[in-house]
Amino acid sequence: MTALTLSTAAAPGLRADAIVIGVAKSTASRSGNLVVAPGAEAVDKAYDGKLAGVLETLGASGSEGEVTKLPAPAGFKAPLVVAVGLGAEPEDAKDGTYEGEALRKAAGVAARALAGSKKAAFALPLGDAGDVGAVAEGVLLGAYAFDAYKANGKNEKDKKNGKAPLAEAALLGGKPRDKEHKAAIERATAVSEELNRARDLINMPPNDLNPESFAAIASAAGKEHGIKVQVLDEKALVKGGYGGILGVGSGSAAGPRLVKLSYTHSKAAKHLALVGKGITYDSGGISLKPAGHNETMKCDMSGAAAVFAAVVAAARLGLQVNITGWLALAENMPSGTATRPGDVLRMYSGKTVEVLNTDAEGRLVLADALWAASQETPDAIVDVATLTGAMVLALGNRTFGVMGNDDAFRSAIVEAAEEVGEASWPMPLPEHLRKGMDSPTADIANMGERMGGGLVAGLFLREFVGEGITWAHLDIAGPAFNEGGPFGYTPKGGTGSAVRTLVRLAELTAAGDLG
Repeated sequence: MTALTLSTAAAPGLRADAIVIGVAKSTASRSGNLVVAPGAEAVDKAYDGKLAGVLETLGASGSEGEVTKLPAPAGFKAPLVVAVGLGAEPEDAKDGTYEGEALRKAAGVAARALAGSKKAAFALPLGDAGDVGAVAEGVLLGAYAFDAYKANGKNEKDKKNGKAPLAEAALLGGKPRDKEHKAAIERATAVSEELNRARDLINMPPNDLNPESFAAIASAAGKEHGIKVQVLDEKALVKGGYGGILGVGSGSAAGPRLVKLSYTHSKAAKHLALVGKGITYDSGGISLKPAGHNETMKCDMSGAAAVFAAVVAAARLGLQVNITGWLALAENMPSGTATRPGDVLRMYSGKTVEVLNTDAEGRLVLADALWAASQETPDAIVDVATLTGAMVLALGNRTFGVMGNDDAFRSAIVEAAEEVGEASWPMPLPEHLRKGMDSPTADIANMGERMGGGLVAGLFLREFVGEGITWAHLDIAGPAFNEGGPFGYTPKGGTGSAVRTLVRLAELTAAGDLG
């Protein structure tokens, strides 16, 4: 993990491999189209105030994600200047006010561009503690690399090729003795480290991460951070009547688990329950996925990874809220013991479900976990899942859908996601789609109308939320796993989608700002 420091040092005298500055597209009437962002005054001065022109000559435009490298001015101890685009210059940029997400993305891009470097100084705009936190998160998330399975154990080959993550980052303009700045660094570190832990879990191959090993990882983290962990194995699940989780896991040699993480605070006034879908590998079961759809299905436990990371982050931050995390873990495989289309499962709630498609398995494990969470009557329940391809068709690969039984709560989640830089969109639960899940055999079928499939899945889950409990469902099927190239602070592979939103929800709940 990249080491972070706050520094009041002047850029010219700082020993580092590079100085990172921000540039933006000018929105004011001036001679050039590029503007150097606040924080880079010392660098600009060393270029006689002509740094923007020099960068434009090199082709820089200030576009988001753009990186331009040039030699540092004479007298600087760092040999390199890295100019990273911030996008359009805001109207109040003179006061150093750039959007937190723009700073986060720029810092992430720079951190990736400086892979292999020992130390970099980030001279990006730091208007307040929020900016400090955004830049810190961008650096820590952008510098992420998953190399546990590379040759030589410690990935020495990649280190020699300059691919190892940036080792140290100094945030210039940060105030080491300022309580708010220090708190921002501490928060960014806790959230980013746990988000990166979620990424690690998502990226782990399924022959190493199964329900049992995931539960063991959660148990170890619980001991480290004072979180009570309860693991229900197959015998306990059978005894408790968790037919959904057992039905999905029945085809695998790796038995299912339900993991309960309990973080409590003595001054907490609210209880938030988080439920995560944890299908450690999804073959589709008997309803086998077609060729080309199996290769990334190790990521189908991204919801459980997000819940796990959020609970641990909340514990590390000492938030004054009680949080219960439920990880519904199973491996969905075809075999002679697997659930078949046409089978009827008796769920933990007592309801029966006719399984029409074994590849609609996530809603089955979530249904049991949602009902289990409901028995504790929390103030709110939020479930997170890579649930439907329909949501990807609706919102693309970078936006998750938010559904719920309370419009105000759904809106609060969308606002929280926007605040931390995660793209989301409110989605409805149309009542007319419920009829499509009527079954002549059971209380409900696990499939309904094909069109609007993401909304149908949400309606199914709603059936297993306790009466009177506020609930929301986050379908992160699109942004959970990035199959394309890295962008901003987002790597290729597991992204840790929804972790920051869940942590922000916990903070708002602790502060009494979430209804």
